[in-house]
Formats: sequence, structure tokens, C-alpha cells
Amino acid sequence: MAGILQDKVAVITGGSRGLGYAIAETYAREGAQVIIASRSARSVSDAVKMLQAKGAQVAGQACDVAEIQQVESLAEFAIQNFGRIDIWVNNAGLSAPYGPSAHIPSSNFQNVIDTNITGTYNGSVVAMRYFLAQKSGKLINLLGRGDTGSISFQSAYSSSKVWVRNFTKTLAKEYQKSGVDVFGFNPGLVRTEMLSNVHAVSGYENGLNPLRFVAMLWGNDADVPAEKALWLASSATDGKNGSMVTVLTAWLILSRLIALPFRKLFNHSTELLELNITSVEPAVSGD
Repeated sequence: MAGILQDKVAVITGGSRGLGYAIAETYAREGAQVIIASRSARSVSDAVKMLQAKGAQVAGQACDVAEIQQVESLAEFAIQNFGRIDIWVNNAGLSAPYGPSAHIPSSNFQNVIDTNITGTYNGSVVAMRYFLAQKSGKLINLLGRGDTGSISFQSAYSSSKVWVRNFTKTLAKEYQKSGVDVFGFNPGLVRTEMLSNVHAVSGYENGLNPLRFVAMLWGNDADVPAEKALWLASSATDGKNGSMVTVLTAWLILSRLIALPFRKLFNHSTELLELNITSVEPAVSGD
């Protein structure tokens, strides 16, 4: 039986590990031809080999999404390998050290802007040029914690995701009659290296302790949001342009909270997330 993405071509930035890799694996399983990208050529090569070993039709190229020329080259690479682009997932993302905004080194803040904002912009406009020409396509931009409001001590990441949400909604309105579907996708808490290997401004490390419990209770392995990303890329969402989709719904939050006392009874893990916290020196002195 043909997969639900049979003969579709998908480009996934940040696709060599974590959620991006899981999305690539899921799309390939359902028949898509997949292009993955990340800044590390070695990481891309290793991921391509692993996916090919599973039977995936996949190719990859190193790409810094903050550089428009590299994103344009990535799109051309997809065309050269598979002839077209049907799905583009702007998954590449970074977070800054946990801590108050003025304490975060400017270079860390700028890196988040370059990847999460400029990278999403670059990927979106490049993908849209192809999609508009063929009058079809699905653009999926990754949202995240704080995309609907401010989150203290995570200003860089949350502010960038507010921008991504507004930018994505604007694109959807501007091109609502083009045949192209534009989506925002919040995968919720995903148990990947990005969640467990974190940085904090020196002196603010303890502020991350609640994450250990929150991730245990409401976190998902990457395959869970990857299945939702598959649904977004499929024909099931044709004409649903402008949808903002989240994995961590209010019902899921409530149901897992109610189920917490029964998790041990049914041999479900209640172990707290193991965090690896790296401290960084603050950009300003004092509290």
C-alpha cells in the first residue's frame, strides 16, 4: 500500500537529529522523498546514512538557515535530486541560556534571532516562491513555548516564537487563494537533546528544576509530534491554510495530570527528566 506522502518531496531544516530527524523518518516511511539539512555536514551525512539504511529516499546538504544564499542552494539541491518540492518544514531552532534578558550574552541572543527568525523567514520565502509557481505546497513553521505570550527568563526563544506565529499567520492571509497551505506547528515538550542539554546564566540554574517534572509529565518522545507533522503534510489538511496546531492541548495537559497517581500502578515511568545544565557567565554583574 502506498504511503500517504507517496511521491511527495519534503525539505526539513534541522533534520539531522531530534524532532527534525523524527519528522524525516516519518515522512520517508509514508513514501516521501526527503531532503534534510543542518549546519553540520558531518551530522547531515550520518543522518542520511541512517535513514537510507531504513529504506528512505533521502539526500542531505549542510545549510545555515540564517544565510539566504544557502537556503536557496538547499532548494536547488532538492530540485536537482527529486525534481520538485511539495513540503517545507522550518524546524531548525535554537534557545538561549535561561536567565534574565540583560544577563544573556548578546551573541547567544543573536544566534536565536538568526536561526529562529531569520532562518524561518529565509526558508518560508524560498519555499513560497516554488509553491506559488506550482500553485501547491505545504509550508510548516515550528512554533514553541511562549509563542502566544511572554515567558520570563526565556525571552530570546519565546519572543522569536511570537514572531514566527505572527509571520506565519500573515503569510497564510497574504496567500490564502494561492493553493498553498501555510501552518504553524507547536510540537510541545519533546524529549530531545535540546530539552535535556540546556544552558543557564550562572546563578540561575535552579530556575530550571521545574522542567524536570514538567517534562516527565507532559513531554513526548519525538515520534509523537512527528506523527502530527505527518498529518499536517498530508492531504487531510488541504485547504486548512492558516491553521495553528499544537500537540500539547489543554485536554492532554489535564488528562496527564489526572493520570499521574496511576502511572506507577501501570508501570509508566515517573522518573524526572535528567538535565545537563551548562553555566554561562552573565553579560552584566549583580542580581
